[in-house]
Amino acid sequence: MTPRRRTRPFRKVLIANRGEIACRIIRTCQRMRIKTVAVYSEADQGSLHVETADEAVAIGPAPASQSYLQVEALLAAARKTKAEAIHPGYGFLSENAAFARAVEEADIAFVGPPPEAIEVMGDKLAAKELATKAGVNVVPGNTRPATSDAEAASMANAIGYPVMLKAAAGGGGKGMRIAGNDAEVRELFPLASGEAQSSFGDARVFVERYFPNPRHIEVQVLADAHGQCISLGERECSIQRRHQKVFEEAPAPRFDAGLRKRMEGQAEALAQAVGYRSAGTVEFIVDPEGGFHFLEMNTRLQVEHPVTEFVTGVDLVEEMLWIAAGEPLRLQQDDVRPATGWAIEARVYAEDAERGFVPSIGRIRRMNVPSAAKGLRIDTGVVEGSEITPHYDPMIAKVITYGRDRQHAVRAMQAALDGFYVRGLRTNIAFLANVARTERFASGQLDTGFLDSEYPDGYRPTLPQGNARDAFVAVAVCVYLTVEARTGPAAPTDLKPLIVTLEQESIPCRVSASEGGYDVSVDSKQLAVRSTWLPGQTVFRGQVNAKPVVVQIDPAVEGWAFTHAGVTVSALVRTPETAALAVHMPKKLPPDGSNELRSPMPGLVLSVTVAEGDQVQAGQVVAVVEAMKAENQLRAECDGIIHRVGVLEGDNIAADDVIVEFAEADTG
Repeated sequence: MTPRRRTRPFRKVLIANRGEIACRIIRTCQRMRIKTVAVYSEADQGSLHVETADEAVAIGPAPASQSYLQVEALLAAARKTKAEAIHPGYGFLSENAAFARAVEEADIAFVGPPPEAIEVMGDKLAAKELATKAGVNVVPGNTRPATSDAEAASMANAIGYPVMLKAAAGGGGKGMRIAGNDAEVRELFPLASGEAQSSFGDARVFVERYFPNPRHIEVQVLADAHGQCISLGERECSIQRRHQKVFEEAPAPRFDAGLRKRMEGQAEALAQAVGYRSAGTVEFIVDPEGGFHFLEMNTRLQVEHPVTEFVTGVDLVEEMLWIAAGEPLRLQQDDVRPATGWAIEARVYAEDAERGFVPSIGRIRRMNVPSAAKGLRIDTGVVEGSEITPHYDPMIAKVITYGRDRQHAVRAMQAALDGFYVRGLRTNIAFLANVARTERFASGQLDTGFLDSEYPDGYRPTLPQGNARDAFVAVAVCVYLTVEARTGPAAPTDLKPLIVTLEQESIPCRVSASEGGYDVSVDSKQLAVRSTWLPGQTVFRGQVNAKPVVVQIDPAVEGWAFTHAGVTVSALVRTPETAALAVHMPKKLPPDGSNELRSPMPGLVLSVTVAEGDQVQAGQVVAVVEAMKAENQLRAECDGIIHRVGVLEGDNIAADDVIVEFAEADTG
């Protein structure tokens, strides 16, 4: 008698994670009619993943070490709820071999690879050795850790500069430093080792060749317990900051088909060599000459997996569940159609891009997410009112857009980011919107040096010019007259003069009402602005000269603050008479803080390297602050003499707390 095929792989799955990825796994389980169990710490009680799951179990206090990393608490929750499988998501215990082994020993299915595969691939040195044996191109470097900064410098000289100091148990950009000479190796080795110990409990650091500005390309694979393995194409992940991805897309732009085939072949060979099972990702760097080298294998679901799902039509979470249930792959390589259309993902974080991407914590006071539509997917684990705490990764959401080609996917991404409204803490949304508007991004000329090239002095949005400035003027006029119509006389039907002040620039214009909006004359140019915007709405959606425009609106002391294409400008609209009177009003000057160095982030003071009376030079490290497990060196911005030290080692500090006060150095 032929056994009846299952209608679902499991009846109930526990998700050993939180936030966005927990919510994403729950969605697939709901579609498959699988019951879900959420786990939560004290900090996550009432959070979105808890509210969405069928059941929820408390597992401990807020720190991850006392909750999401507690293996016994997770197993107890699974036993209590009779869950048949545990999906680890990404992060936390997702690549912890001991956890995977404990799950299997508890007779619960682990939705991921075998513990042995996690062990080998989680050790970057062991992974390099196995990759070499499997015929995979590897990055030139050592396969044993350095025991001291002197030995690391010796290894670096043998390999050739520049080099990467890299945590053996690392991932996510932690425990990685780039060095260009012996002095930098000696300075950075203890920092990389300390960060590796803090992040992974393993201080080992090895040295390998660093290729400046390569492309970062990864290949998605699926493998089952029956020896079958297929690839689902590549993803471009080159736009990074601090070795962490910012944008990802599939397929990779300007990518050679022959190179794709060779990389897919090596990815599959590596998966077969390690006895892989489940979804996994093999990461490569592609040097400027077109050579490619194995970086690492991520033995879990990747943050950026949605772009592959869009272009292949494959739900990777669903496939992981079937594989974990012991089923053979439901797809053959010939079933995986070539990439159809184009998908791009942007990671939205609570962080301050203008301060070097330091984390931002606090409550999300307002949040308006672009409405779901064909070609737009928002994966999030927070809602309005949610708290971003220092205990976990500060991700707010992932914005994924899809189009029939890359141009359409880019345009959809621009509109989605322009309309993604979050207030209450700092986010990187404006930065992402600005990146998506650069000519280089539009052309697909991507490599890991993208951000350093586009923003050599850090991210500093510039005021709009040309058509971008005109769009701000048109929207400002429309908003002003729409508000005026609520409280004052009807909108003008004939030409009316107005003065629009953008930042410090006063722009005269004339405006008249038209069906669905206004016609604005600026510098002899005609701007037809049309919108159904109403006072109180946080996002203006309309058209300027028939081109779609999405602008975020915030009230200001005078006028409004408008945000579009990653740029925020203050806008004030007045009649010529009011503008003439305004020039006589006194201006309030902001306080002078030029003699202070303030912390750009909340965190823990690990060390203070200066004392009162010390003379320092611009760029000199004055303190090291740990935030989100990353060590951040705070440096003097100019030469000076320390007048007062405002913090002590071991202090917990908030953003903008004074680190040191200093006076100008005595120049004689």
